[in-house]
Amino acid sequence: MSERNLQIGFVGGGNMARAMVAGLLRAGHEPACIAIAEPATAARESLAALHPQLQVTDASASAAVGAGVLVLAVKPQVIPAVLGELAGLRRPPGQLLVSVAAGITLATLQRGVAPGGAAVRIMPNQPALVGAGMSVLVAAVGVGAAQRAQAQYIAAATGQALWVNDESLMDAVTAVSGSGPAYFYLLMEAMEEAAVALGLPMETARTLVRQTALGAAGVAVATGGGLAPLRDSVTSPGGTTAAALAVLDAAGWREALKRAITAARDRGAELGSATR
Repeated sequence: MSERNLQIGFVGGGNMARAMVAGLLRAGHEPACIAIAEPATAARESLAALHPQLQVTDASASAAVGAGVLVLAVKPQVIPAVLGELAGLRRPPGQLLVSVAAGITLATLQRGVAPGGAAVRIMPNQPALVGAGMSVLVAAVGVGAAQRAQAQYIAAATGQALWVNDESLMDAVTAVSGSGPAYFYLLMEAMEEAAVALGLPMETARTLVRQTALGAAGVAVATGGGLAPLRDSVTSPGGTTAAALAVLDAAGWREALKRAITAARDRGAELGSATR
């Protein structure tokens, strides 16, 4: 069977599920092979508008019972209730359970539905909404090559995807790439505010900041090497960039950012512990 005909069910139809479904449709996945369970009427209507052949429902059972891969796209605190509901359903043998909820361990997923069953965690991020996401996957012991390929296929539909072999790294992944877009937005927001304070119109400030961020990321991806040489190439001794970076260094921004990312990592671990 082609991956494009893989039966995929989603429990939860929020922004991340919508991004994944939209990515799968762009990749040519058969829309009739995608089922989405979402209790909110407005969200169901939005999902149904993606394609008339999508199976959109308010019942988790409808999305779960026929799926070769079942994606849990709900908030971490909702996972225990969802797992309790799924445990009472007769689902296909060998169904792959995928979770995109931060902090929810593979052991929690397996205890909830099938001890020793096939489970994969995916940590996506918000740029998945525009097909530029970064997803990181980790699989439970015993997940075979075919099911890993299925999970990779789903994750890659929204951008880049890579695997880690150590589940303990997933909280760090969440802190870096899952929460990471917010750090960039904060920097961009501060740059816009500074530009306006210097007299630039807001629309001009927004254009300058957002295109500069996009271009810098593009250069970093295209070159593929360290960032320090790129920074140095923009920083002339005694010049304007050097003056700006000196202020940031004096403010201790690097250490503050490291502490922030560590705090995000620790919070992810706390969320996972609370649902075990």
